[in-house]
Amino acid sequence: MMKLPATVERFEQASGLAGPLHLAIGMFDGVHLGHMAVIESAVFSAARCGGTSGVLTFDPHPSRVFRPEDPTRLILPVGRKCARLHGAGVDLIIRKRFDREYASLEAPEFAARLKARLPALQAIYVGENFRFGKARAGDIDLLVATGREAGLDVISVPRIRLNGRPISSTRIREELRTGAMERVNELLGYNYLADGPVTSGAGLGRGIGFPTMNLPWEPDCQPCFGVYSVRFRSTGGDWLPGVANYGIRPTVTEGGPPLLEVHALEGSGYEPGHALEVEWLRFLRPERKFDSLEALQEQIASDVEAARSFSSDG
Repeated sequence: MMKLPATVERFEQASGLAGPLHLAIGMFDGVHLGHMAVIESAVFSAARCGGTSGVLTFDPHPSRVFRPEDPTRLILPVGRKCARLHGAGVDLIIRKRFDREYASLEAPEFAARLKARLPALQAIYVGENFRFGKARAGDIDLLVATGREAGLDVISVPRIRLNGRPISSTRIREELRTGAMERVNELLGYNYLADGPVTSGAGLGRGIGFPTMNLPWEPDCQPCFGVYSVRFRSTGGDWLPGVANYGIRPTVTEGGPPLLEVHALEGSGYEPGHALEVEWLRFLRPERKFDSLEALQEQIASDVEAARSFSSDG
């Protein structure tokens, strides 16, 4: 019997399951509120019957196979996505490699093939707009019909809407690119997060009175360059208020990759080497180039007060 929770990359590794398998299927990039409606249905149903809850997801994103020159930018790296799925109570994650061979599977064969590879499979859970098979030819009606033939129940979950619009990964990516962080967090159902080790910098922030913790963080889907009210902690510690700049720092650098710089509103923050988690709470302003360090210093002081006001209101 396999040890749960588990993440595997091949169907064969999912043998030895205890009880019937209830499987949610999808990319689930972001693991947002709409995804959770599907995932929780599988988790709750498995718990009721003493079975196993699972997720079948795909890596890489299909766009990297079919349009590698312009792939869909992911909200979450795979590791963090899997962590959120297990945190939602999922027992088993199958990270199926997506390639042209798998994409060529004819839609009518999908359910029977899945049942053959996962004999414990009892029910499939998907969003109502789920498409599958070669050229995305399969829809819910076909999945129900072919699932019945394979002895599988198919549960399609209606789309969750916020203010009349469906919650989707595409919508969240759009909001991220404009810096609408409060809306991003509302759609996700949790606070958007960056993490990584604190690294040493040039000490410019300290020199103008605003020391920062620097994270060379490179998300696939980049948020808008700018200044944000945040909270941060060393992994497992208490959350502390801060203000952060994410961008290329045009006033003090010429080119180079984006950097996340976090200034602690209370205390001195963490030293290089500490693993840091940063939750993004509110967009304060876009990044811009200043004429002098003095002008930059004045603006940072204003940013700090804006973040402090937001922190106290929250």
